[in-house]
Parts: sequence; C-alpha cells; structure tokens
Amino acid sequence: MDGKLNIDAALVSRLVAAQFPRWKHLAIRPVEFGGWDNRTFHLGDEMTVRLPSAATYCLQVEKEHRWLPRLAPLLPLPIPVPLAMGVPADGYPWHWSVYGWIEGETAKWERIADLSQFAADLATFLIALKRIDPTGGPSPGQHNFFRGGPLTVYDGEARQAIAALGRRIDADAASAVWEAALAATRQGSPVWFHGDVSWGNLLVKKGRLSAVIDFGTSGVGDPSCDLAIAWTLFEGESREVFRSAVAVDDTTWARGRGWALWKALITVAGHTHNQAEVEKSRRVIDEILADHGDSA
Repeated sequence: MDGKLNIDAALVSRLVAAQFPRWKHLAIRPVEFGGWDNRTFHLGDEMTVRLPSAATYCLQVEKEHRWLPRLAPLLPLPIPVPLAMGVPADGYPWHWSVYGWIEGETAKWERIADLSQFAADLATFLIALKRIDPTGGPSPGQHNFFRGGPLTVYDGEARQAIAALGRRIDADAASAVWEAALAATRQGSPVWFHGDVSWGNLLVKKGRLSAVIDFGTSGVGDPSCDLAIAWTLFEGESREVFRSAVAVDDTTWARGRGWALWKALITVAGHTHNQAEVEKSRRVIDEILADHGDSA
C-alpha cells in the first residue's frame, strides 16, 4: 500500500494486458527486493515491470528511457535498459516501465566472495560512468532529490538530526565531519553519477559484482554522492582499495563522507520504529567518524 494507492500484481497484470497485449500471457510476481521508490515485478522470466510508488519518483521514468540506452553500451557491466513505457491507466496515475531482467542477487555481505575485489570492480564501473560525455545530461534537481548538487541543500536536515540525537551520537564529531564536507567545495566540471550506490542496487553472480541497477537518482554533477558506499558496505582494507581505485581527491572524499553522514543521521533520527535500520545507520555513523578522525 502506497498511501491510498495499492500497487500489486493484479494492477500490473491489467496494465500490461491493456497496453502491451503481446505480453499478457506472462506470469507476474513481485521481485525479492522491490525497492522503495518503485515497485518492481517479474514479467515472465526475462522482463520486469517497474512502477513509481509516489509522485516524487515519476520524474525518473522519462529520464531513464532517454539516457539508459545511451549509457549502457559505454559501461563495463550491465545496467537496466527500458523496453517499453506504459502510460497512466486503471487508477494508476503515472508513466511506468518494462525492462529486461538482469540476473543476479543483491550485494549482501554474505554473497560477496572478496569484498576488496568487489570494491575494485565497483570503482572501475564508477570511473567508466564518469568518463561518459555529460553533454545534455540531467542536472541535479527534483527528479533525483538533488543528488550531485551541493550538500548545502541538506544542511538544515543534517543539523536538525544532530541536535535531535543529542547524546545518542558524538554530536561534536558529527558536526565536524559535516562542516568539513560543506567546506570541501567542488571545482571540476559536471560528470555522470549514479546517485544511489547501495548494496540493494548492486548485483552479484558467483560472488562478483555483475550489474548495477536503479538509475532513478542518476544525473550529471558532483559524483561524490556515489562514494557513500565506502562507509555503508566497505570497511578497513576494502574501503582503502575502493578509495585508491576510484582515485578521488581529499575534498571529494570529504563530500562523500558528508553524503553518507546525512543519510545515516536522518535514518537514525527518523526511523525509531525500525530498530534494525537505526542500528545499521548507527554503525555507519561510527565508521564515518572514525574515518574522519584517521584523516585529520
């Protein structure tokens, strides 16, 4: 249930049958990890249907249809490629997509054979993405919640979360990380970035990184937001491998810390009903503060 909107297999079946009757005979079932911004369903064995779960995400549909087919041939790993775009119907108010299915499991720790190798492979992908010609690409904005823009857009949220958490975290250290991230302004030209490099958007086959999915928050701007995974998935040696392989300067790394800290702070401050997510984000905050302290 998404507010008053129920996105289920029955709705998807009706939409597909009405708009793409050539696929109406194919079975529809939810994917294992369907995400939050969109609801995703298997369409037979070789396709998926992806529907925005709220109005704030519907701007991503046209962007993905325009840009992903252009990006895909230039990247070293598979990414989703849209096959068809559906239109609003049957009480569903937004455009939606049919994609080819990409085999793989989400990148949970226990599925990764060698975390340092995984870090190096991910860095190779992100470098290739940044090297793609950004001309005409989508600048940060509402479509991607300002990923790739300046961290100042989330300054108020971060400071409010630090204040609200009080003694539950080292507020002084968190403030120092945040201030350092804000001060580390970017001077380079805009480049392509993914915008949500997280374990749920990275696929694994036989223990290796095999694909990168969900480009809804992608765009052209500052790629430091793609570094947050250094603290949410990697640690110790694997983090150092990632940092060395992705080859960013200290100011970009500091902004990456800022993106990771902002997300972890608002999760801890705002998800008291989900203790698993809170504890996970608390650990991320600890990793960020320790990493900042080591670099001081």
